Amino acid sequence: MHQQENTPLLSESPTVLPIHRKILGFSFIGWVFDFYDLVLLSFLVASTTLTTDLALSQKEVAVLLGTALAFSAVGGIFGGALADRYGRKPLLMITILIYSFGTLLSGFATGYWTLLIARAITGFGIGGEWAVAHALVGETVPPHVRGRYGSYLQSGSAFARFFATLAGTMLAPWIGWRATFMISAVPALIVVFIRSQMPESDIWLRLKNAGRVAMSPWQVVTEMVGPALRKTTAVAMTLTTLNMSAFWFKTIWLPTYLVQGRGLTLGQVAALLLMDQIGSLFGYVAFGQLADRWGRRPSFTLFSVLKAIGLLMVTVGWNVAGGYTWVIFGFMLLVGFGEGNWGGVGPMLNEVFPTKVRASALGIIYNFSRGAQFLAPIAIAWVASRSTFGAGIALAVPFALLAGLAVWLLPETRGLRLKQEAQAPAPNTAGLR
Repeated sequence: MHQQENTPLLSESPTVLPIHRKILGFSFIGWVFDFYDLVLLSFLVASTTLTTDLALSQKEVAVLLGTALAFSAVGGIFGGALADRYGRKPLLMITILIYSFGTLLSGFATGYWTLLIARAITGFGIGGEWAVAHALVGETVPPHVRGRYGSYLQSGSAFARFFATLAGTMLAPWIGWRATFMISAVPALIVVFIRSQMPESDIWLRLKNAGRVAMSPWQVVTEMVGPALRKTTAVAMTLTTLNMSAFWFKTIWLPTYLVQGRGLTLGQVAALLLMDQIGSLFGYVAFGQLADRWGRRPSFTLFSVLKAIGLLMVTVGWNVAGGYTWVIFGFMLLVGFGEGNWGGVGPMLNEVFPTKVRASALGIIYNFSRGAQFLAPIAIAWVASRSTFGAGIALAVPFALLAGLAVWLLPETRGLRLKQEAQAPAPNTAGLR
């Protein structure tokens, strides 16, 4: 179907329409199971016989936990570039199928190398999905709700961690890690509904009809590091890497830290992680509202500081807070609430990159930042061998604070109309203010 120049774009609608909610819904479901498949292994390591069944050392477990993160960077490059070339909708379907296939293969692993390959496939699919989903939602919703819709979409990670917590601490000990992996591949069926029910991005269609979307991955990278986008790319990469480090230093080893480092039962661990997830849900909703009202940057900084305070207290401040008490539950809630700042990453990246490279830029920046977290479980394991898991996870605190500062090097883009941009706004490099 051709997108006519005089046809109003979905993003020009003065109100939110049912089609906007449908696009958000399908993108949200894809992101939920994307992130669920990414974090599931960390729960299965702590709650099942996976490590003994496959005779895995702690070092091998650390590499496996980071493998999907590393390969998500590769998937981000190809997924985003292909989405800019062939469309958001087909790549959303393909990436969901790939990460689901990798999760299914994980259930058939016979040792370290077979599980490594399966996790690499999972990571590849995961890398492309996030960028495609955020580009699609960001390009189709009205500007005055883009922050909220970006936060709603990102809140899928909280649901994903909730489902992974249930699967890892309750279902897996009962049915085994293999069956848990296999069941977790079932969401690939949502592709059938996406194919028949979800529209393509009309902004992308208009660009395609103008003959301006046929860029190779190399051309996309060249555009991103070219004079017009170089500073924006560097700042966005720095911000996302810092925020990603704060998240993954906490997330990768948290179940193991609570079980081995603090001696909690699986039920107690599940209760604490539930506080984190509940906090995230409230945090995403609150961040979206504040970002559309106050702006992206002040909201992001506020939430980063709240996250840092919570992280400090549930790690090195554990005993000061009284151990496993209602106080720790409150700080876990605060950690989750602060992580609502992730709701701003998708909208901000959408708003500072032009349509012809938008999905590619989101994929490359988000997933290179996530791929760099391959070192996070290894770093924490190294610190834990010399101190404690708590000290390793506490490394997340300075990263959270630095992310809250780095966001001020990007322009304030609240309310930007994407269709009017010719190129990305120049970042504010005059210093923090």
